[in-house]
Amino acid sequence: MKIAFEINGVLRNTFGKAEEVYQKFFIDDYIKGEDEEEFEFRLNLPITSTTLSQHFVFPDEERLMEFFYVDFPMNIFGHSQSTETSTFHDLNDIYKDLRENHELVIISNEIEKSKPATLFFLSKFGCMFEKILFYNQYTEKDILSDVDIIVSTQPQILDSEYGFKTIKYKTTYNENTSSDFEIETLKGFKDLYEKLNLK
Repeated sequence: MKIAFEINGVLRNTFGKAEEVYQKFFIDDYIKGEDEEEFEFRLNLPITSTTLSQHFVFPDEERLMEFFYVDFPMNIFGHSQSTETSTFHDLNDIYKDLRENHELVIISNEIEKSKPATLFFLSKFGCMFEKILFYNQYTEKDILSDVDIIVSTQPQILDSEYGFKTIKYKTTYNENTSSDFEIETLKGFKDLYEKLNLK
């Protein structure tokens, strides 16, 4: 089987780091430019959806995208913490245990400069996987329709109709999203694998 692990939310605390960066540069240390109109930057927490504009408030969508993918991609995507202290220890154990019987891949919805920043993140934590696949709105179908099982936090992935079995990694923004199975840690995946006898 082809088993995919999503980076954002499962391996990387992306939103947590984005909150820190936004707080520092747009609230704590923000200096308004001379030609800039008054605007109240604010965070709407906790994050209960993946609609970024609901939680990271900017004057428009373009400024929001610049924050994530132009101005601070390395801060956010490269220097995020792992989701748990033991995330990559557990992930590498899964890789070593299952690589002979399954194709294991890491996938992530990334664009522009978030790609190299994400590779830095994975190297920083010593990820052992050989296959890392980035997708976007144009390549999502090709990448995801080839997967048998996916571990994800993303509602839009868990709700998709690509035919794979879904394992929801529970978090604040997917509480109302259904899935085939649920876990709260990567160790939970190892337990689920043994329980289901996925050979």
